[in-house]
Amino acid sequence: MKLYCLSGHPTLPCNVLKFKSTTIMLDCGLDTTSVLNFLPLPLVHSPRLSKLPGWVSKDGTLNLEKKELLDLSTIDVILISNYHCMMALPYITEHTGFTGTVYATEPTLQIGRLLMEELVNFMERVPKAQSATCWKNKEIQRMLPGPLKDAVEVWTWKRCYSMQEVNSALSKVQLVGYSQKVELFGAVQVSPLSSGYSLGSSNWIIQSHYEKVSYVSGSSLLTTHPQPMDQSSLKNSDVLILTGLTQMPTANPDGMLGEFCSNLAMTIRAGGNVLVPCYSSGVIYDLLECLYQFIESANLGTTPFYFISPVANSSLEFSQIFAEWLCHNKQSKVYLPEPPFPHAELIQTNKLKHYPSIHGDFSSEFRQPCVVFTGHPSLRFGDVVHFMELWGKSSLNTIIFTEPDFSYLDALAPYQPLAMKCVYCPIDTRLNFHQVSKLLKEVQPLHVVCPEQYTQPPLTQSHRSDLMLELQPPPMPYRRCSVLNLPFRRCYERVYILPELANSLVPSEIKPGVSLATVSAVLHSKDNKHTLQVSVLPPSKKRKRVMEEPPVVLAPKPLLSGAVPLDAFLATLQKHGITEVKVEETADGHILHLQAEDTLIQLEEDGTHIVCDNNEPLRTTLRDLVLRFLQKL
Repeated sequence: MKLYCLSGHPTLPCNVLKFKSTTIMLDCGLDTTSVLNFLPLPLVHSPRLSKLPGWVSKDGTLNLEKKELLDLSTIDVILISNYHCMMALPYITEHTGFTGTVYATEPTLQIGRLLMEELVNFMERVPKAQSATCWKNKEIQRMLPGPLKDAVEVWTWKRCYSMQEVNSALSKVQLVGYSQKVELFGAVQVSPLSSGYSLGSSNWIIQSHYEKVSYVSGSSLLTTHPQPMDQSSLKNSDVLILTGLTQMPTANPDGMLGEFCSNLAMTIRAGGNVLVPCYSSGVIYDLLECLYQFIESANLGTTPFYFISPVANSSLEFSQIFAEWLCHNKQSKVYLPEPPFPHAELIQTNKLKHYPSIHGDFSSEFRQPCVVFTGHPSLRFGDVVHFMELWGKSSLNTIIFTEPDFSYLDALAPYQPLAMKCVYCPIDTRLNFHQVSKLLKEVQPLHVVCPEQYTQPPLTQSHRSDLMLELQPPPMPYRRCSVLNLPFRRCYERVYILPELANSLVPSEIKPGVSLATVSAVLHSKDNKHTLQVSVLPPSKKRKRVMEEPPVVLAPKPLLSGAVPLDAFLATLQKHGITEVKVEETADGHILHLQAEDTLIQLEEDGTHIVCDNNEPLRTTLRDLVLRFLQKL
């Protein structure tokens, strides 16, 4: 069993597991932090950004050769744990020769589609007049300003996919429900479990009849909107692959929510606007629920809240219709009937309005001071770029970062000097090191595999041993482009026996409660299922016959069990005239030297050997005497 590690980002994993002749990709997260190296894409003309000088290469074209750790066309299936970990799917399914199947829950598929559609929309509505690739040449790259000159493997960076590629990729997805067992080629079964992180998010069990691998990615034990995490099904794992822990282990999500609300209220009361760069699904549901409870007590009832995204309407609707994927408290509201999320009431009372973009109805209905939720969290594309240009020059306004995927200082770099206030309230509900250590003690896997980042404290906090995994035995770390041989071997395989063969077996009890039977059969293997069938000799073909010859069933050779007692065997030899016997004790039993006959008999725990040269009658007699003490099966 091998694990190929294709991603160096712990919370955006992409690993490939080879297990029992199947090749399984575990997630395909898309690391978009590279966009921080580029200037923002404004929706309307920005005099400030347009005046910045470009960089022109004097070199020609460059042929790139991409070296791959693994041939992705050999992947049989892709298992998706949550919608953030499927954003690279079109690159794999549409450009590598992939012909397999993708498995995901329905919320993961539908919300993943929305996030991809939003990303494509952000890119396509601001087309670039020119395209440049020569800068990826190492000789040219080292002349670029930092941090781009220090970026690693820029030749792997790709253009954003199209909606045609998105639709084609998602057509390969097969929907699964929690605890549903899916058989892969008769070799292994895979089953998703609720991970408690987001709508439809899953951990995966990958098991054969005798081996079990658990894949834990993006899980949460906090009480939020998704179904709670299924922990008990992770028990008795031979190997547990752990990834997707919190990026903010020292930040308490509840504390961050409190800071978010207080800073928002402070800005609005001072007459300023609040900008919240965020994804169109996920944490925004919790932010809106928190604000629903906070608005009246903070006297913000008249403040408008705007959610701007090409998929804003669909995102808000999906969160209300996936009732079976929600926690019990929200599920029960559906049967009252009440909407499970309070943002439905905010929309009905016109306190929350959603728009596909800043153009159209928004421009005529927009009023200030207000709160705007929009993307992208990197501040490099999307409607957020317009609001940074619009509000960045006033110290009355505030931008509040809640998504932990990007460095907020790097995100703000192109907008400096900036007068608006900046507040960093990263909300990450995934497992922290204390929670995962407790979880691993409860489920007790034999071996844990994790990114190497989890086996040592952060570089900026090298004294914090509590911000790493300390397990016994130590976890097996992996890094990008590494290949791990997982530390267990297959010992058993399940074999089925046909009824007619089973009926012919005659078990013999070799000791109380234990019976054995010999079987002579043909092993038939197909689609990783093994069956014992009756072994027969084909009918004779020497001449044609009127009546067809019946097949001849092969009789099994008898097996022997038991032990030869030394004293009783010596007495038997004496009765048969063999009296000169020298006995030598060995580590495995005894050696009997029949001096007159010049013969050796080795009596051992797992066998008896008779060494008798050129005296076949004597060897046969000794064999028959030994067989008197053994049981035939």
